[in-house]
Amino acid sequence: MSERLRAMGRNDMPRVIANILDSGACWFVARLVLTFVFWGAALGKIADFPGSVAELAALRIEPAKPMAVLLIVTLLVGSLTILLDRWLWLGCGILSGFLVVAIVLAHPFWTMQDPDRTLHFRVAVEHISLIGGFMALAIAGRLRDLRRG
Repeated sequence: MSERLRAMGRNDMPRVIANILDSGACWFVARLVLTFVFWGAALGKIADFPGSVAELAALRIEPAKPMAVLLIVTLLVGSLTILLDRWLWLGCGILSGFLVVAIVLAHPFWTMQDPDRTLHFRVAVEHISLIGGFMALAIAGRLRDLRRG
């Protein structure tokens, strides 16, 4: 891959940085950090399952108990596919879809007045940024697969 990039005139990265970015450890840490908020939330929701059910009920998401289970499974499955680097693209899609649903159901800033409107808008923007991160991760995963042959 680096030979192809050199041929395209893209040799502006210091070799030490390229070696770090090419390492399996860096690849794993990147996936771990990007998914931390999701698997961390899943573990928290498991630890306080009644609180998770109450949170969904407060958002009028019913039936809250099975939906809390579905939420936890979604967060864990999406995270695990990414962490294990198996069907990474699917995990990126699952967690991106979750973020879109979360914006619509939990952060509908367009229906609110300030100061709630601004707070929820900022959360929605963060969610959109994470979706971009998952898009980049899926692209990087695809390129790594192509590089391996």
